[in-house]
Amino acid sequence: MNIHIQIIGSLLVTLSLIHLAFPKYFNWKTEFQSLSLFNKQMVGVHTFFIALIVFLMGLLCLFSTKELITTSLGKTICLGLGVFWGIRLLFQLFVYSPKLWKGKRFETIIHMLFTGLWAYITIVFMSVSLKI
Repeated sequence: MNIHIQIIGSLLVTLSLIHLAFPKYFNWKTEFQSLSLFNKQMVGVHTFFIALIVFLMGLLCLFSTKELITTSLGKTICLGLGVFWGIRLLFQLFVYSPKLWKGKRFETIIHMLFTGLWAYITIVFMSVSLKI
């Protein structure tokens, strides 16, 4: 299980860094022109803190792998992370509209990739927490 936690750590750090490109990639400057200053800043601040917590989750996995797997506190943390990423998986499947990806090759590939990623992360964390 160590290797899976380490892989997840690397993936989460990478995912957090990808968030830095969101404003430019998604053309937020143009897309958000009609939003109020409050809403523009709310999106920016929330994106920053999502990236930060995902980065910190990744560091936790990379540098506290043994503790996550072998201690009671670690298993409890893994349970919480498993629930978190499980809910993220549910959002991927049932909250995002299929209009965003259906019939679009690249978007469908990304949707499937992230569905698999959220499932993998959920399964690993839940397996650690339940001693599977």
